[in-house]
Amino acid sequence: MRENALDVRDMLTGRPELLHDALDRSLAYLGGIADRRVAPDAEAVSALGQLDFELPQAGLPAPDVLGMLDTVGSPATVATNGPRYFGFVIGGVLPSAQAAAWLSQAWDQNGALNVMSPVGARLNAVALRWITGLLGLPDGTSGGFVTGATMANATCLAAARDAVLTRHGWDAAGQGLIGAPPVTVVVGAEVHTTVRKALGIVGLGRDRVTVLPADGQGRISPAKLPELTGPAIVCLQAGNVNTGASDPFGPLIEWARDAEAWLHVDGAFGLWAAASRDLRGQVTGIAGADSWATDCHKWLNTTYDCGVALVRDREKLQAAMGASASYLPGAAAEGMGLTPQSSQRARGVEVWAALASLGRDGVAELVDRSCALARRFADGMRDAGFDVLNDVVLNQVLVSFGPAERTDAVIAAVQDEGTCWCGPTTWHDVRAMRVSVSGWSTTEEDIDRSVAAVRACAAAR
Repeated sequence: MRENALDVRDMLTGRPELLHDALDRSLAYLGGIADRRVAPDAEAVSALGQLDFELPQAGLPAPDVLGMLDTVGSPATVATNGPRYFGFVIGGVLPSAQAAAWLSQAWDQNGALNVMSPVGARLNAVALRWITGLLGLPDGTSGGFVTGATMANATCLAAARDAVLTRHGWDAAGQGLIGAPPVTVVVGAEVHTTVRKALGIVGLGRDRVTVLPADGQGRISPAKLPELTGPAIVCLQAGNVNTGASDPFGPLIEWARDAEAWLHVDGAFGLWAAASRDLRGQVTGIAGADSWATDCHKWLNTTYDCGVALVRDREKLQAAMGASASYLPGAAAEGMGLTPQSSQRARGVEVWAALASLGRDGVAELVDRSCALARRFADGMRDAGFDVLNDVVLNQVLVSFGPAERTDAVIAAVQDEGTCWCGPTTWHDVRAMRVSVSGWSTTEEDIDRSVAAVRACAAAR
């Protein structure tokens, strides 16, 4: 054996100690996450240069590698798993989901086929069934776990594209789009960027869309809807990324149904309002759609990444995503035949764990409490004399501190101060701070502490 060659026996012998070290370091990190500043300081970010070196000829000892990652990497993380991170609708991972993720990483299962992982396939199926029931979607709804809402939207829109073209005599899966009948795609004026991106991915065009006007909260206005003819797809929204508002599904779905259009709902976080005791009325009618996209790494608080593509008609999803080969038994009807990816981690394991530990009541409480905390944050901003730009109907709050330059300065100061983290946005030409409350560990104390920090930063600007 050549010098410095990989010695598998040494690696196997040292694995328990290495994994115990990783566990200890992970628990230490999580134990301090509620008290640390949310964004890393400049010194921690600068220290990342220590990890940027030429690939060594001989590999470094695994304990040293882990130590470097923790010592240098951990201080440079953003505490998205903590209680005062309010950016990008990122929820902190539930303990049950965290533990399941650690165990499933040890399993290292490929969820593509049942024969590759019976436990992965079964938990994926159970978790998907639980989600559809929790959200009140039709019996028989099928789907799969993907990376996030972008790929969930792309998966659903691919199924929509093929289905509406098949109805008009064109085999898009086999023949592509060259020469196909044109597909009309309808979106709202406040459609999320991931839907446009997904439309580009599936060949329908980001900009080749019919745009319906929206009201002051970003909801599609159902008045004066255009006539739809030929193949058509209508994209609706549950939970506007800025305001949290949802489209009026009832009249829009009825209009689309009359035209035999495919109805798709982009609900990365807003779809979970259906699981709420108090807020489910905001998404009344979503069960009438043909497909839905959502995320588990947002309000369900699983680890990243974990999106879900759901389609009413399993055969239509299989027709768009199916793959087959002599060495792939059952591929057309299993995980890899229902999503774009072939090899895939068994994301359903931790989704199953999160749902099993929360139950219906726990998911409802998580959603309702997040929204109540968002309202508390908004009240704190109003009491300080700042403008809250949106009706706080879900978990999103938009705050203006006056002119755009001052608002940006306050946001930068808040991020630098470190108590909490909120990002910028522009809403109807007004610059604003965007607050998204979706973490399981956030408390009223965290909200009050964050409000006080924002007020102090604003007073200094």
